[in-house]
Formats: sequence, structure tokens, C-alpha cells
Amino acid sequence: MTARDVAIIGSGPAGLTAAIYTARANLNPIVFEGLSAGGQLMLTTDVENYPGFPDGIMGPDLMTKFREQAERFGAEFVTADVDEVDFSKPPFRVRVGTHDHLARSIIVSTGARARMLGLDAEQHLLGHGLSTCATCDGFFFRGHEIAVVGGGDSAVEEATFLTRFADKVTLIHRRKELRASKIMQDRAFANPKIEFKWNTVVDDVVGNGRVEQLKLRDVETGATSELAVTGLFVAIGHDPNTALFRAQLDLDENGYIQTVDGTTRTSVRGVFAAGDVQDHVYRQAITAAGSGCMAALEAERYLEALGDTFVAE
Repeated sequence: MTARDVAIIGSGPAGLTAAIYTARANLNPIVFEGLSAGGQLMLTTDVENYPGFPDGIMGPDLMTKFREQAERFGAEFVTADVDEVDFSKPPFRVRVGTHDHLARSIIVSTGARARMLGLDAEQHLLGHGLSTCATCDGFFFRGHEIAVVGGGDSAVEEATFLTRFADKVTLIHRRKELRASKIMQDRAFANPKIEFKWNTVVDDVVGNGRVEQLKLRDVETGATSELAVTGLFVAIGHDPNTALFRAQLDLDENGYIQTVDGTTRTSVRGVFAAGDVQDHVYRQAITAAGSGCMAALEAERYLEALGDTFVAE
């Protein structure tokens, strides 16, 4: 069996950018895009902060353009989930179903998923007033009254950020005190646009096509209430899609793939990681695409250092 030069696992902005660069470098990449191809942008409506689209673009349309560009340069796509990997020695093995693929280098770009509240309404309101990214969507809520769910640094940071646009932000937290750092708390408490609902959970999100109202419940008294809002930001954390790599690569305490500072190199030589699967700070399409470029260039240099174009088993 002949090994490919590059196998890319994941097909969000990081994976598809890596595919474009490696394909243009004649590295004949194979992309395992998964059954849920395209990453988190497939769940995003308007994308207005990706350079090159002054009028904005729908998330799925942006991912389609990424994919078409990679295909144009010769990237091959497998629309299936990877079941198992073996990074113990090169060539590395990627198993899909009963079929094994070999590759001299690997780029992991499986992304992360935002934790949700587990409500049925989230399925049809995500991208229609319900969001998991204030930086991405805050602009759309200028002059609105909105809510943020969560109590950690991310939630407080998002609530504070959203006051740049919204007239009022209600921070809903299931406990009676925040988990965020003191400096973040102090900023939020001092912000006149932020109100707090303590010991409270969201039981339902109501809206006919868009978010209109939240049904709330006090976890101590059981009392229920309603809150009229036009937007809800869920900020209760993210989970990197790294279950496949737990025994293969070094992960941090939160499950993100660890990379050498300033690079996309992982704990295994020849395996690189890009995008949200290793970035828990920025989590933007543009930064994911940038790290996908980095991974492609590093993989290319790694292969050049190896010498031979192909390795046969």
C-alpha cells in the first residue's frame, strides 16, 4: 500500500485551507471531511467579518467556496468519519470503516463544538437570534435587549463585549456567584448595561423563526418567569473534537491538542494540528484558516526534510 504525502482530518476553515495549500504544493492531499462536513460555519447564517466579502456571506456558502477551491487544485475528499488512527510510527494509519489509508504526514483539524443547553428550540433558532459567538454575531444586535447564559470568564467577557452593541444584556447564571476571574467580574458589575439573574436556568427559548422570549426557572424556589429578548448567547464552554486522538497525541487538561508554541507541531513528529481543535482562545474562522495555512507549510517542510516522495509499506 502506498502512503499519501498528506492526510487531513476535518473540513472546517483550518482543514480546507490546509487542503488548498498542500494541493497547490502537489502533495496530493486526502481530506477526511466527516459526515458533518464544513465545521461550525455550517451552522452560521451571516458571516460579516471574513475578509474579502464586504456584503457578508452565509456560513455554508463560505465553506462551499473553500471546498471548491481545494478541489480545483486536486484535493481528494472522503465524506465519512474517521473511526481510528494510529500515529505510533510512520506512515501513519487512518481507518475509515474497514479501509485503511496511509499518510506520511497528518493535519488534524477536527475543530470544537460549543456546549449547548440541550433544548429542542436550539436546533431551529441557532443562527436566528441564538448564537455561541459574541465576536461573530454581536454586531447584529445593535440597540437590542439580549441575554447571555454562563458564569465563567467566557460568559462575562461576552456579556461585556455585547454591551458595545446591545442596549441591555442580562447575564443568566445557575449559581449565586460567578466563576469568572475577579477582574472580569468587577468590569461586569460596574457596567450599567449588564443585569444579572442568579440561581436561574433557561428552560426554553421561544420564537417564531427568531428568538423572542426566554422561559426561566429559579433553581432554588422553582419559580418561573419570562424574559423578552431578541438574542441569546450560550457561553457555557466548548469541547474539542479530540476523542479520536486521546491515546495518540498530548492533550491539555481541557482536551485540546497541545502544539509547540508558535507552530502547529504536536507531540508526534509529522502530525500537525490546526484550528479550534488546538485553539481555545480565538476560535474564529480567520484564525483557523491561518493556522491551517501554517500546518500545510510545516507539513510541506517536514516532507521535504524526509526526502522521498512516497513510502511503501
